[in-house]
Amino acid sequence: MKNIVVLVSGGGTNLQALIDSQDRGDIKGGRIICVISSKDGAFALERAKKADIPTVVIPRKDYPDSKAYSEAILAELNRQQADLVVLAGFMTILDECVTKAYPYKIINVHPALIPSFCGEGFYGLKVHEKALEYGVKVSGATVHFVNEKADAGAIILQGAVNVENDDTPEILQRRIMENVEWKLLPKAVSLFCEDRIEIKDGRAYVLDVRDKK
Repeated sequence: MKNIVVLVSGGGTNLQALIDSQDRGDIKGGRIICVISSKDGAFALERAKKADIPTVVIPRKDYPDSKAYSEAILAELNRQQADLVVLAGFMTILDECVTKAYPYKIINVHPALIPSFCGEGFYGLKVHEKALEYGVKVSGATVHFVNEKADAGAIILQGAVNVENDDTPEILQRRIMENVEWKLLPKAVSLFCEDRIEIKDGRAYVLDVRDKK
């Protein structure tokens, strides 16, 4: 059974999707053992406590820079003996000391179809504002591994929704969360825990159950 640690910063809707999937038995081969928040008072902490999942708060504001903060996160991940780290609305870009310590073991969900509308500065509603500004006809979300560059790690899963003529950033965001993010993130976590993701030449391939070695 793999140890899953989830990093959060806000409301925790993606965390809730993971908890619900876990409760239904949809996440096979792993269990959420800890939720780490970058700030006190994040509602995600309440979601974790309600599900009897231990929590740790490591406030970003207590550290002078990204490296010092990332080193504190890394120390806690090591203490928890994390096998998989999931970024679920975690609003801090981690230093490479973390990504190098956990290569292909950190998963993030981005609310767009990478490589569109991604990278530094593209987060939250800003992503959907840009997508609508550009006039795209479909948008969606991408679950990917995290590496040293923002939103540049190997893609695991993607899903799309249609963009409607009267969409606002808020409406599009909700449609993508409900139809893509909350479904694909737990699925990717389960695939990882079942050892069904294979990396070849920096790309991620999902293995059929029959393909597992």
